[in-house]
Amino acid sequence: MPELLSPVGSFESLRAAIDGGADAIYFGTEQLNMRAKSINSFSLEEMEAVAQICKTHGVSAYLTLNTVMYDHDMQLIKTVLRRVKECGVDAVIASDFAVMERCREMQIPLHISTQANVSNVETVRFFAQFADVIVLARELSLRQIDHIAREIKRQDIRGVSGERMRLEVFVHGALCMAVSGKCYLSLHEQNASANRGACTQNCRRPYAVRDLETGNELVVDNEYIMSPKDLCTLSFLDEVIRSGADVLKIEGRGKSADYVYTTTQCYRQAIDAVASGTFAADKVKGWMEELSKVYHRGFWEGYYLGRKLGAWTTSPGSAALERKVYVGKGSNYFSKIAVAEFEIEAGALAKGDTIMVIGRNTGVLKLSLEEMVVNGEYASSARKGDLLTLPIGRKVLKTDKLYKLVTNDA
Repeated sequence: MPELLSPVGSFESLRAAIDGGADAIYFGTEQLNMRAKSINSFSLEEMEAVAQICKTHGVSAYLTLNTVMYDHDMQLIKTVLRRVKECGVDAVIASDFAVMERCREMQIPLHISTQANVSNVETVRFFAQFADVIVLARELSLRQIDHIAREIKRQDIRGVSGERMRLEVFVHGALCMAVSGKCYLSLHEQNASANRGACTQNCRRPYAVRDLETGNELVVDNEYIMSPKDLCTLSFLDEVIRSGADVLKIEGRGKSADYVYTTTQCYRQAIDAVASGTFAADKVKGWMEELSKVYHRGFWEGYYLGRKLGAWTTSPGSAALERKVYVGKGSNYFSKIAVAEFEIEAGALAKGDTIMVIGRNTGVLKLSLEEMVVNGEYASSARKGDLLTLPIGRKVLKTDKLYKLVTNDA
């Protein structure tokens, strides 16, 4: 079965990916990754902690260095790659030839990023001198992926390690209107290059079309015509696996920990179902219900099935069926009895509410308040200033956050 690769943009989402069943995670550092603006990337000092946590749980860690690189980046690239070697990060994901060559010199395993737009087997053969894994262009159909996978086997194309080349494809998450994510819209509009990790997401905004002669304005089909719906392959994941993909990648390093946990868990269960021969429509329905609760802009199958393109979102924000409302933070943890204490800072909670705890150690925990102990006594509600205690098997830190889950029409 293929490897499941999950996105990590924080220590909270790292724990969420591990708990969700990821085989590997990918993360960024400093300003040399495609999410440098949208998240606080891990520092070079934190890289060792990420690698160590992954090794403890038997999960591979891949570092993204996939931006366009300039001459003034070369010294930082060398510094980052030395740190990769020191910390034991499993591989680097890159599309710039300077990074590729440096990885080859330093004998660092390399994955070719989707920004390289690899779309045919000849290009796979070319990159085999540098890498062992190719992240294919997102615009390919399953038939094209199947052909490339078959040719790799037929021609016995092997990577720099001597192992047969592996193919990686995106299976879930945001899609960019540009080919393989190479967009210059925000550079044109605000001198902020998306290809340097500084995308301002101009494509997600509403635009009007103006007739310069009459002054009349139109909003085309009331759709955000540069903003595609999110990719979702769960309903045909068995076909994706049969196409020969070796790594299934979830997009979302800028997303929250609950998104990472839910998407990872659903795809983990789906992959396992395909392996056991139990993949079926009723299970897909259940997984889709779970995916609909976390951030998304609507779903479509992308380019894989060769159908009509242009599935545009009708809203710039999330269409998630659930949302998190912040209510408090961790204040104490009583390890002998495995009970966590939270200070309520906003809103209110009541028996029967569904809550979520997100933290570096806890990852993502979703609980139902069947019983409530407030200020040391059983109660039916809690309000600002109250102390809520709950039995939780993982140590809760003061940086952990407590949320109430509500439906989006509530």
